[in-house]
Amino acid sequence: MMVKWSRFNIASIVFGFAFLYLPIVLLVIFSFNESKLVTVWAGFSTKWYAQLLHNQALLDAAWVTVRVGLISATVATVLGTLAALAMTRYTRFRGRMLFSGMIYAPLVMPEVITGLSMLLLFVAIGLDRGFWTLTLAHITFTMCFVAVVVQSRLLSFDRSIEEAAMDLGATPVATFLQVTLPVIAPAVFSGWVLAFTLSLDDLVISNFTSGPGATTLPMKIYSQVRLGVTPEINAVCTILIGIVAMGVLIASVVSRRREIQRVKDEQTAFAL
Repeated sequence: MMVKWSRFNIASIVFGFAFLYLPIVLLVIFSFNESKLVTVWAGFSTKWYAQLLHNQALLDAAWVTVRVGLISATVATVLGTLAALAMTRYTRFRGRMLFSGMIYAPLVMPEVITGLSMLLLFVAIGLDRGFWTLTLAHITFTMCFVAVVVQSRLLSFDRSIEEAAMDLGATPVATFLQVTLPVIAPAVFSGWVLAFTLSLDDLVISNFTSGPGATTLPMKIYSQVRLGVTPEINAVCTILIGIVAMGVLIASVVSRRREIQRVKDEQTAFAL
């Protein structure tokens, strides 16, 4: 069935994409501006990227952000995958409704409430705010996203493959590591990328749970933007956009290749 594109539909799409992506495009363009004024184009230059190498405060904040993102995304992926397995494989157990609500709550809860509750928890248990409180907070709010992504893949998983492996003598742990995990690996990897991106981008929760020596890059950028946008900020934001775009592209390519390989394997098995 042919879809007829009216002028209204085309205009809506154009204005929609322009509203979403035109500010990002302008930010990237002005990161290569020769002038210190971010609104006046004075020629092409990459000097602001070179000056980033000498801005120790931004480099330290970037290193903290990367460490927090890697640790929190990895731990959140492990916990989120286990939570997704519990939700899909054990449909009846006491407290399932409460467990499900605790998983989905951070998805809909405002970040201000999440950050404040984490702050009150750390104060109540006497844990000094710093790198590890920031990491724990990021694990808490990113784990639910991983659980949702992995659970959606497990719902369509053919459990007869696991049953066949266990009938052949494989233990439940070996079945999961050698059968289940390779099949759901694209979803697990996508969940990791999503958790890392959310951790990289977070500002509100980080403001509540960070401490001395644990300033993330979004916090540093926000503190400098309040005093005025500089071309260095545009350069940093452009690098962040590139990192996130590269991560999304890699995740898409890996998922696509996994899906193609899965279809080929199914066709081969059917032919045999």
